Amino acid sequence: MIVGAGVVGAACAYYAARSGLSVAVVDRGPVAGGTTGAGEGNLLVSDKEAGPELDLALLSTGLWRELAEALPPEDAIEYELKGGLVIAPDETALTALRAFAAGQRAAGVTAHEIPADGLRDLEPHLAPGLAGGFHYPQDAQVQPALAAAALLRAARRGGTAVRLGEEVTAVLTDARGAVRGVRTPRGDVHAPAVVNATGTWGGRFAALAGVDLPVLPRRGFVLVTEPLPARLIRHKVYAADYIADVASGSADLQSSAVVEGTPAGPVLIGATRERVGFDRTLSTEALRRLAAQATALFPVLADVHAIRTYCGFRPYLPDHLPAIGPDPRVPGLHHACGHEGAGIGLAPATALLVTAALTDTPPPLPPTPFRPNRFPHHNATP
Repeated sequence: MIVGAGVVGAACAYYAARSGLSVAVVDRGPVAGGTTGAGEGNLLVSDKEAGPELDLALLSTGLWRELAEALPPEDAIEYELKGGLVIAPDETALTALRAFAAGQRAAGVTAHEIPADGLRDLEPHLAPGLAGGFHYPQDAQVQPALAAAALLRAARRGGTAVRLGEEVTAVLTDARGAVRGVRTPRGDVHAPAVVNATGTWGGRFAALAGVDLPVLPRRGFVLVTEPLPARLIRHKVYAADYIADVASGSADLQSSAVVEGTPAGPVLIGATRERVGFDRTLSTEALRRLAAQATALFPVLADVHAIRTYCGFRPYLPDHLPAIGPDPRVPGLHHACGHEGAGIGLAPATALLVTAALTDTPPPLPPTPFRPNRFPHHNATP
């Protein structure tokens, strides 16, 4: 039983069904109705330092490429191997990027330093006066809602049952405290294992099972421009300070320009981060910062109209690593949540780790860094 029909839950269903397990997916809303539907579809290695998350991202990068080739044409996910370009505005930032990229290369990332006079060969409309940057050809993108829907359709073809519009109100356990399914308004659904793939609401779902998991929402806004000429912006382009924002635990508003084109023409401009609970109030300050930072990178955008904006909530955990795998506090409970802004990119590798645990087979990566009970001040059962 997988609770959550976002991209992580969909990937878990796909790989679990492919392994021969009998699978059901339950979600209180539609497919991709939460964080997935508000995502940009980033499949990034460029923003991750060497370590467990980068290992997960590198595995997922190859899996997304395989999925794009394996899924039938009617399940197109708009996979685009566009590459990333990280910009250093000055020599200090460029020196820091060099050290960051050196660690990434040792872990298997391809990173090419681009001198100042070579930036416009990759992005002709970049602002002048930038110090240089790094090109990451492994960075890619999918359309997240399409990807989640495609994975669920493929899982359904493998026998997975999908129950949408059913909110889980309780986790069923037996006399020994082991999971035995979930309860919804339409009745009980029995299963020997339950996967918490509820994203930003992962902590609330864990509480239903009697455990603490400190997942918190981290709000982010995205600006969407009017349709622009194809290849006006060719890569996923962002300033070097975005990397620091991703790694920060601050609750305050942070913003750093991430600019990319889409196949349909509009340009997406992110990204902001702030912890304000589930408050969806429009922040004009966040949007003002995004617009200013984007036009500083690409002056050509100064006269472009923004036609809409949207926000979503990243599932934040204190150490910036997701919770993946079995929860030893409740037998049969598994977690696949807390990916913050990287859930779309990390979904396939997460699903392989979950499936390995469910089938008692060797995992593709060491699962220890992602263990759900690793937070010492949050392990007490309520």
